[in-house]
Amino acid sequence: MTAETAITPDLLLHAYRSGLFPMAETRDDPDIFWVDPRKRGIFPLDSFRISRSLAKTLRRDAYQVTLNRDFQGVMSACADREETWINDQIFDLYTQLFDLGHAHSIEVWDDGMLIGGVYGVTIGSAYCGESMFSRKRDASKIALAWLVDHLNRCGFTLFDTQFLTPHLASLGAIEIPRAAYHQRLQDALQLDADYTAHPLADSGQDVVQRNGQTS
Repeated sequence: MTAETAITPDLLLHAYRSGLFPMAETRDDPDIFWVDPRKRGIFPLDSFRISRSLAKTLRRDAYQVTLNRDFQGVMSACADREETWINDQIFDLYTQLFDLGHAHSIEVWDDGMLIGGVYGVTIGSAYCGESMFSRKRDASKIALAWLVDHLNRCGFTLFDTQFLTPHLASLGAIEIPRAAYHQRLQDALQLDADYTAHPLADSGQDVVQRNGQTS
């Protein structure tokens, strides 16, 4: 369904509470349409899988991981690909959500260079993941591992990935029917979680230790 009225941050949050999220056909398409997939991807927050190689990378702490330091940089990097659904209107709307405290990013840095990250929207105790990127091996996996650890520590109960990809499935994401997602979302909206209630983990070692799915 193409958006026919001006989309505001409040309307966008209402859409998320209803199980919808926006996309554009291309970067240059000015229109936005609402999506409510028949099958929804989610990360069970107690089932994120850390491989031995990723655990080794996390324990080395060779990269710096930050919270909300460069939201626009993460969004820009996520849109920096041949095909993207992030048009100018979406970029502006999520920047506004970030300014209002409803959108957040995690960044992965190497010698001051942004090499990976993920961003999403929070409503109640649900985190709605939007997009992620990686410019070096495992950078997006590092961001996701730190993100799942952070969501667990801050009281979130639902991590929506929108769609299930082979990459996400390898890390423990699953696919559930639309009706099941809507029920989980309504349950999550009954609780309040605070994304900034705690700082990020002190180290990658802490992230690995708190995760029970290392394989």
